[in-house]
Amino acid sequence: MFRYLLCLFLICVTASAIAAETVATRVADGVYAFIGERGDIAPDNRGRIGNGGFIVGDDGIVVIDTGVSDREGRARLAAIRAVSARPIVLVVVTHAVQEFLFGNTAFVEAGAELLCHAKSAELMRARCEHCLENLRLILGEDEMAGTRLIIPTRVVDGDTDLVVGGRRIALLHPGWASTPGDLLVLDRATGVLFTGGLVVNGRIPELRDGRFDDWVAAIDRLAKIPATMLVPGYGPPMLPADAVRTRDYLLALDGRVRGLYESNRSLMETIEQATLPQFATWSGYETVHRKNTLGRYLELELQELGK
Repeated sequence: MFRYLLCLFLICVTASAIAAETVATRVADGVYAFIGERGDIAPDNRGRIGNGGFIVGDDGIVVIDTGVSDREGRARLAAIRAVSARPIVLVVVTHAVQEFLFGNTAFVEAGAELLCHAKSAELMRARCEHCLENLRLILGEDEMAGTRLIIPTRVVDGDTDLVVGGRRIALLHPGWASTPGDLLVLDRATGVLFTGGLVVNGRIPELRDGRFDDWVAAIDRLAKIPATMLVPGYGPPMLPADAVRTRDYLLALDGRVRGLYESNRSLMETIEQATLPQFATWSGYETVHRKNTLGRYLELELQELGK
């Protein structure tokens, strides 16, 4: 009996410690967010830069995104359990970017079903094993212990309304915006909208997988969604009207790169000169912005060659 009680005590202490390092922020009735840290993926932030969250219904819980590792997934699961013991009935992976999906293992072991857009599943198959190798190099084998790629088996191709765990949610596909398989998750009861990679707050959005014009158009269409609060892919929750900040960056980037390109600046000159001081305080400005500049320049070059 003593050994049993001791083991039970240690399990409780461990679960409490895991939950303490991952905080669930209440943003509305029954809706919680996990807010990632600033910066690029690095050992000091353990790669935990992406947001996520969960919605507690009468009969179960819907989880949105799972984190960068099995360890973060378990930390999120412990934080959820600190709020509710209801079963986790569905996990929605909003897009195929590494800091949002490698915690899937923890939730599969908890018995949850995983869902994503069909295009996200394709992208995971094509590249996520390579992403996992890179994460192990950056974060270390210990931090990534137990992490493996689990691709959702349930997929959607477009907008889908569901009643899950006694809660009405809408899965909205804005088209190929930040990635080919972007999904937004709208809680109908509160109007909280999890935007995945479509909208960011205080971080430079990454163009690597995006379609520039379609991304801008998708942000413009957000005004038609009955949302009261946004949980962006990165940064604190924000009002729907503030989604234009992501569009503002994209348009400013395009204007600056296009101007340099049309002035016959070389690629390297453009990367050095395409500064946007108004966004210099955003996380990722020194790294992601330079990648975006390179990518947009090459897109303009391809467009010109295609004429």
